[in-house]
Amino acid sequence: MKFRGTLLLLPLILLLSPVFVHGQRNVAETADQAFGEQKYSIAIDRYKKAYSKIKKDRSEKNRIRFQMAECYRYMNETKRAEATYKSLYRNDYYKEKPVVLLHYGNMMMINQNYDEAIPVFEEYIKLKPDDPRGPEGLKSCQMAKYWTEHPTNHQLTNLREINTREDDFAAAYATDNFNTLIITSNREGSTGKDADEWTGQSFTDLFLARQDRKGVWSTPDLLEKEGKINTETNEGIARMNSSFTTMYFTRCGNEKGKQSGCHIYTSQKQGRSFGDPQIIDLGGDSTSAIGHPTLSDDETMIIFSADFPEGYGGKDLYIATRKKADDDFGRPKNLGPVINTPGEELFPFLRSDTVLYFSSNGHVGMGGLDIFRSTLRGEEWSIPVNAGYPLNSHADDHGIIFNPLSGEEGFFASNRPEFEDQRAKGGDDIWYFIVPPLEFTLAGTVKDDRTLLFVEGAEVRMIGSDGTSIKATTNSVGRYEFTKEQFLPKTTYELIVTKEGYFTARGTETTVGVERSKDFVHDFIIEPIPRKPIVLPEILYDLAKWNLKPQYQDSLQGLIQTLNDNPTLVIELASHTDIRDTDERNDILSQKRAQSVVDYLIIRGIDPDRLVAKGYGERVPRALDRPYYLNGVMILDSAAALTETFIEGLPNTEQKEFAHQLNRRTEFSVLRNDFVPKQKIEEVIAPTIDIVLNPELETQSVPLLVDGDGRFGVRCEANGISIDVYIDKGINRPVMALDAALYLLKAGAISKDDFEGDPNEILANASIMDRSEFVLEEIKIGKNYITFIEVMVDHKIAEGFYIDEETFSDIGNFTIDEENKLLIFN
Repeated sequence: MKFRGTLLLLPLILLLSPVFVHGQRNVAETADQAFGEQKYSIAIDRYKKAYSKIKKDRSEKNRIRFQMAECYRYMNETKRAEATYKSLYRNDYYKEKPVVLLHYGNMMMINQNYDEAIPVFEEYIKLKPDDPRGPEGLKSCQMAKYWTEHPTNHQLTNLREINTREDDFAAAYATDNFNTLIITSNREGSTGKDADEWTGQSFTDLFLARQDRKGVWSTPDLLEKEGKINTETNEGIARMNSSFTTMYFTRCGNEKGKQSGCHIYTSQKQGRSFGDPQIIDLGGDSTSAIGHPTLSDDETMIIFSADFPEGYGGKDLYIATRKKADDDFGRPKNLGPVINTPGEELFPFLRSDTVLYFSSNGHVGMGGLDIFRSTLRGEEWSIPVNAGYPLNSHADDHGIIFNPLSGEEGFFASNRPEFEDQRAKGGDDIWYFIVPPLEFTLAGTVKDDRTLLFVEGAEVRMIGSDGTSIKATTNSVGRYEFTKEQFLPKTTYELIVTKEGYFTARGTETTVGVERSKDFVHDFIIEPIPRKPIVLPEILYDLAKWNLKPQYQDSLQGLIQTLNDNPTLVIELASHTDIRDTDERNDILSQKRAQSVVDYLIIRGIDPDRLVAKGYGERVPRALDRPYYLNGVMILDSAAALTETFIEGLPNTEQKEFAHQLNRRTEFSVLRNDFVPKQKIEEVIAPTIDIVLNPELETQSVPLLVDGDGRFGVRCEANGISIDVYIDKGINRPVMALDAALYLLKAGAISKDDFEGDPNEILANASIMDRSEFVLEEIKIGKNYITFIEVMVDHKIAEGFYIDEETFSDIGNFTIDEENKLLIFN
C-alpha cells in the first residue's frame, strides 16, 4: 500500500505503537519513539544503527528487522519491504509474528510476484484461519491474473504536463466548465521548508491546473499563496460543491511535540481566491484522522474516511447528513462491513448521489489500493465491485473522479511505473481515462466451395435484430464489408449470402455483450448448385413398404433448410431400389417412396410446385464418388458402378448386401432455379390438401414406445427436433427432465425467449432452473400436431418428456395397439 504521510490517514500512534523491549540501547528506543510518532524516514535510519550494534540477541534483531520492514511498507518502498519481510520469513519469525506472512504476501502482489505470493498466503491461512485477509489475499492473486487477461475498455493517458517526480494525486474539478483541476502534490514549490518526517518528502499543498482550448494543461500553480489554504503542514484531497462556490478539503496538523490529527475544512470561494477555512465538526478529537470528503449535489450528505475507534480496522468510510446545506452535520455513521474491511478504505467519490467509488486494500484486488464501485439501493450499499484492469493495477490506484458531462471520462491517480507504452513521471501520477464509444465493423470474403476461388458479385445481406436490413456486394477479390455506422452495438445480425448458381449460405454475428471495439471477420464458403444428384442421408424403409418412418424424417431437415434458404429452386426427388425383385414392382415401389418424401416436404411447408417425385426402380445403379469400407477394409473404390454384374462379382454375401444397401437410396437434384414464390395473402383461405402417406392404411399409425415404468410413448417433433414423449396419467401438465430440456435448448428448438421470467436467472450456470416454464410452439406426431404447449422443467425427473393424457388427446383421437406396438390416430 502507498502511504503519503498523514494525508492518507494511516494508522495513528495507538495503532502502530511497537512493543518496547526494556533494556534496549538508547538508539533502539529512539527509533521506536520515531516509529510511534509516524516519523518513518527518521525511524528507519535509527533502526539500521541499532541493528548494527546487536551481536547475539537474535530475538531483538528480528524485532528491529520487522520494524524496518514496517517503515519501508509505510513509506511505500515496496521492494525493500518485500526483501526485509523475506529475510524474516527465512528466519521463521512468522511463527512468532504471523502478520509477517500477510505483509510479505501483500508486498509481493504490489511487485507483481503473484505466483510466489500464493504459498505465503496459504501459510498465513493455516496460522490464522479466522483472519479474512488471508483468503482475500489468496483470491486476489488469482483474480489479478484474470482481470489483466480480461481488461475493460478504458483508455489511459498520463498527464505529463501536470505530473512531477513527486506525488501528484487526488484531482478535483474546480469550475463548472470542467477544464480546471485542483490537485494535491508535494512537488517543489509547496509551502513550508520542513520535510514530512513520515515520508521524508515535502508537505503536500493544493495546486491548480488549467486546460486550454487545444487541450493542453498548464503547469500547476499553488491554489493560493496567502496562507489561508496552503500552510506549512499537509493540505489536500479537495472537493468543490456542485455550484463550485465552496471547497471542502483535508488538513493535517504538524505541531511540534504533539500528536496531530487530520480534519475536514470548508472555504468559500472569493473571486479567484478563498476565504478563511472553517473546520467541520464530524466527531472525533484533535488526534483523530478525518479526511477525504465527497458530498451529494445538495451538500446534505457527506462521506469521508476516518479512524474512529468503533471502525472495522484501519480507516473506514463514514456518512453524515443534515437537512440543509448551512446546517451542522449529524453524528457520522459507519457504512458497515459491506464497504469497510480490516484494511484501509480511502478516497471516496460520490457519483450522481447513488454510486460510490472508493479505494481499498481490504477487498479482493490486484495489489495495493484498488478502486471499487458500490451502488446505493434503498438504504443499503451493494457489495463493492472491483473496477478491473486497467483502472486498477498491481500498484496503488485511487482518487477517481468523473466528468458529469461526458459519461465514462475522468481522472484518477496511480503510482504504477508505466502503462502500455507510457512511462510515469514518478511517485503518484494523475491519469486521464475515457471509455471510447463502442465501434464495430464487419468484413469478410466469399469463396467457391469447389474451387476455393473468391466469388465476385455475391450479395451479402445483413439483417439486424433492430429491424435493419443492409446489403453489400463482393468485389473482385470476394470481399465485402459493413462500416461502424451499419454494424452497431448491442445488436445480433443474420447474414445471408446469395449468388446465382449457388446455394444460399447463412451466418450470424452479434455485438451483444461485447465491451471493447472490434473489427469482426466472417468468411463464407458457398456451394455451387451441382448438376449431379445429391444422395440424401440414410432413409430406410420396411421391406416392400414406402411410408416414410418417423425416425427417418430427421434426415430431411437439411433438405428442408436448403429449400427454405433457396426459395427459387425446383428439385426432383428420385428414389432407387436394389436389383432384387421385378422391374415393374421396383418401379412402382420407388415411385411411391419418392412420393412419400415429397408428401412429407409439403407437410413441412414446401410448395408442391417446387417438388417432382420420380421412381427409377433398379434402372440407375449408383456410381460411387468415394471409396467405401467394411470392417476397416476397402471393398468398393471410387470408380465402381453398382450394377448387377458388379455386385454378383463380390466375394461374399456380406459385401453384396452392403452394395445392395448403397443402391437403395433417395436423391435430389436441382431441375431449375427460376421458381417464383407465391405471394402469401392472409385473407385467402388455402385449399385443403389431403395426403395419404400410405394408401394401404386408412388411419395414421406410429411406432409405440414403452418406458421402464410401462408408460406408452411415441417419437415426436418438438419445434422441429425429434424427441420421445410419453403419456403419464399421474400428472396434470406437461413436464420435462433437465437433460431433455437442455437437449432442446442446445439443438435450437427453444431459446431464452421461450421461458417465463428472467432468462439470465433461469439459464444461469449452463443449466435450467428447477420448475421453470417454457412454451413449445409446436409438437407434431406424423401429420397431427398441437401448438403453444406450456412445459415445466422438473429436476426430480431423471430423464424424458411426459405429457398428461388430456393434453396428448388434443393432438388427436388415438388408440393403442399393444400387440403390434402401434399408436393409431383415427
